[in-house]
Amino acid sequence: MNWIFLIIAGLFEVAFASCLGKMKETTGNTAIIWGAGFLICLSISMLLLLKATQTLPIGTAYAVWTGIGAVGTVLVGILVFNEPASFWRIIFITTLICSIIGLKAVSSH
Repeated sequence: MNWIFLIIAGLFEVAFASCLGKMKETTGNTAIIWGAGFLICLSISMLLLLKATQTLPIGTAYAVWTGIGAVGTVLVGILVFNEPASFWRIIFITTLICSIIGLKAVSSH
């Protein structure tokens, strides 16, 4: 169950990073709304990460959490913010995904 919490925490990390990106693009009340979304997603992500680390090793949990956040944020950047999808970006994101799967596979929990 804590792996599910960890995956959801990683997805909320993607959400708070995405809110930062949108907040940067806007002004006024819209920026405040994206800022509120950032704070809400950040809080949920941290609480779920805390819950997951109650039974998972902190090193594994943190690496998986940041990995999900990094991969997801790059994908959102490519799909939503029109960032480049270069060959090397895709190769390194694929390597990161393989590393996350590897950490899950060797974890004793």
